[in-house]
Amino acid sequence: MENQKQKVYDALDKLNIKYEVVEHEPVYTMEDMDRLGLPEKGTLCKNLFLRDSKGKRHFLVTCEESKKVDLKALGRQLGGGNLSFASEERLEKYLGLKQGSVSPFGLMNDTDHQVEFFIDKDLSRCKSLGIHPLENTATVFLSYKDLDKFLWDLDVDVIKIKL
Repeated sequence: MENQKQKVYDALDKLNIKYEVVEHEPVYTMEDMDRLGLPEKGTLCKNLFLRDSKGKRHFLVTCEESKKVDLKALGRQLGGGNLSFASEERLEKYLGLKQGSVSPFGLMNDTDHQVEFFIDKDLSRCKSLGIHPLENTATVFLSYKDLDKFLWDLDVDVIKIKL
C-alpha cells in the first residue's frame, strides 16, 4: 500500500506549502493527542465525519480540539437534519481513511466531491493547525491559509461556519 503520509507531503511540496511534521505513536482520540504534548506546536484540530439521517449527505467538520460540538444544533446549521457519526465503512468509502485518521487531507481521496467540508471560522485566527496526514502516526502543522490553498487546489468548497 502506498505511503499515505508521503502522498500528503508530496501534494504540499508541489504547492510550495510550508509545514512541520511530528511523528508519534498511533493516536485514536483527542485525549491521546493531548498526552503527546503537541498543542505547544499549534492548535490541534478535531475532525468529525458525519452523515445525515438518511445517509445521503456526508460532512467533514473541522474545529479546534477543545470545542464541544452539539450534533443536533450543527445538523440544523448545516441543513442536514439529524446528524450522526458515519461508519468506518463510509469513512473508507468516501475519504479513504481509517478510524483515528480523519482529516481534511482525506478530501484528496474524495475525487467525486461527495463530502461537504465545513471549518470553524475561529481556526482562521490560529497561527498553526495540527492535522493528521491520512494516518494517525503523525501530525502536520501548517497555517490556516496554507490549508485553504491545499483545499482550493483540490477544488473543495470550504464552507466557514461559527461553532
